[in-house]
Amino acid sequence: MGETFGVLAAVLSSGLGGTSIGATRYLVGSIDPLAIGSFRFGIGFLLLLPLTLLRGDRWPGRGDWAAAFALGILFFAVFPILFNASLIFTTAARGALALSTLPLLSLVIGAALGAEALTWRKSIGVVIATLGVAVALLTDLTSAPPAAWRGDLLMMSAALCMALYGIWSKPLIRRSSPIAFTTMSMAAGAACLILLSYVRGSFAPVASFGAPQWLAASYLGAFGAALTFYLWAFALERTTPTRVAISVTVNPITASLVGAWLLHEPLRWNLAAGIVAVFAGIWIATTTGERAPPANASASSRP
Repeated sequence: MGETFGVLAAVLSSGLGGTSIGATRYLVGSIDPLAIGSFRFGIGFLLLLPLTLLRGDRWPGRGDWAAAFALGILFFAVFPILFNASLIFTTAARGALALSTLPLLSLVIGAALGAEALTWRKSIGVVIATLGVAVALLTDLTSAPPAAWRGDLLMMSAALCMALYGIWSKPLIRRSSPIAFTTMSMAAGAACLILLSYVRGSFAPVASFGAPQWLAASYLGAFGAALTFYLWAFALERTTPTRVAISVTVNPITASLVGAWLLHEPLRWNLAAGIVAVFAGIWIATTTGERAPPANASASSRP
């Protein structure tokens, strides 16, 4: 049951991440990627800190501080810079597909580092889920700006950061608690982004923010950072990095559904087919495929 809850938490985390793409795309036109990341993870940290203190969760030990800070900068500073910058050059659909290489990267790197076993079932599930994303985004992938390949490469680099974080943070999360580790790591990343944003003058456009911009920034902090990455850490504590990473294929699906709901974008056959393939791939990669023997099997085999 613990592993099942971990996979469900990862799916919910990725679903929320898909809704954050729209808010990010909206803010890219007003402030630069550094400032967007500062708002997202600065607000996220301010929401997680009191919750962590009230719960009395176990913080990472002193011996793990350096690793927690380094992983925080990798995941909550380098990753959002690459993620936000990629959406300047490419479309949301292409960016979502590039990010969906995360489970493949996690599978290969995890096997290379000995973090988890490489199995045919996981590999097939990852391929099917990734193909499902491509099918779901089929109609949106044909139109792309001239420099879209730059954005695609930036997003794949962001996926690499995410894969390394998922693999390296798992033992640290187990020695502390998901929410405390996420809070400490997010603090390191947010501090780095805020300092860089201040030096570059990235906060200057904030003076002209209206209600829509503040709403988008607040949503990114509360749901796109605090809740999304708490669920991600919760999942990493309970299951393997690849099984967590494959849930990211849900990200573009929820982004498309939100677009249909809020922006009245049409739902096409390929989206329905992609949803089926994505969840089929997740099921294949996160289950063993072995059936438990019937309860009376052992009894019937007795002489």
